[in-house]
Amino acid sequence: MTTDTFSEIDAEQIAEDLHTILDMVRWSVSCFNQAELFYGHGTDNPWDEAVSLVLQLLHLHQDLTLQTGDQLFHSRLTKAEKLKIIAIVKRRADERIPVPYLTNQAWFCDLPFFVDERVLIPRSPIAELIQNHFEEWIGDSEPQHILDLCTGGGCIAIALAYAFEEAQVDAVDISQDALDVAELNITEHELNHRVYPIKSDLMEALQGQQYDLIVSNPPYVDAEDMDDLPEEFHHEPELALAAGADGLDLVDDILRQAPIHLTENGWLFVEVGNSEVHMFSRYPELPIQWVEFENGGHGVFAISKNDLVEYWRSVDH
Repeated sequence: MTTDTFSEIDAEQIAEDLHTILDMVRWSVSCFNQAELFYGHGTDNPWDEAVSLVLQLLHLHQDLTLQTGDQLFHSRLTKAEKLKIIAIVKRRADERIPVPYLTNQAWFCDLPFFVDERVLIPRSPIAELIQNHFEEWIGDSEPQHILDLCTGGGCIAIALAYAFEEAQVDAVDISQDALDVAELNITEHELNHRVYPIKSDLMEALQGQQYDLIVSNPPYVDAEDMDDLPEEFHHEPELALAAGADGLDLVDDILRQAPIHLTENGWLFVEVGNSEVHMFSRYPELPIQWVEFENGGHGVFAISKNDLVEYWRSVDH
């Protein structure tokens, strides 16, 4: 659907012709298909995208569909509700804005978060690691001090605080805009006493601090992938995506700084996404463990403090 075509729609006429939630979802799917949108910010197809958008705009949780079945979709809408949905569907198609930015809500580890264009929309497979308490690596130990490096909107830091109820979590980012969003989310989840937003260029402001667990989802998109990103991704802050020619500009520094800030039995987890291929050429001897995910996802590695220390000792000498 071209912008010109969509700009000519008669919202009043459409509102008159559509009656139920199902009508509105079906119409939205048609609009999305005609506009040839990209999906990758919480859904992967136009139907799920439309259902997610419409239900959020109606302040209805998607779990209601499990309780009511088709009954919910046959609920009739008020004219005001229909006009609101039509306007937002038009923005999704015309401006290619991801749904979470249109509704200011995203979900991560089954938790709701406020998001806007100051932060990335959460979609990291690290969620599965958090829900499994990193058991394969740390067993049943309970980390007391955790660092979420490049926290963005604070989603990983907050999910870590829920998973490890006795832990203090430092949520670090270089962007004050991102930290402002993180602080909103920390307050909303009533975790101000355990999750602390800190402005820092990676670990520069953390002198003397050590952590049992460091988790990082840093910028890791390489130059080639940045050039090929669908338009939807260009609504996200470039600072949180781009990381040089091979996507490893920040990862290099993280690997150098981590040994100083890990406790004796500490572990580092870093997401590098598609830049995984560059890790093999850049660090052929680094004894990292690639995480295998049951629920989809790739490009996350783990390494212990001891292995990092030994690696740098062998390289530097």
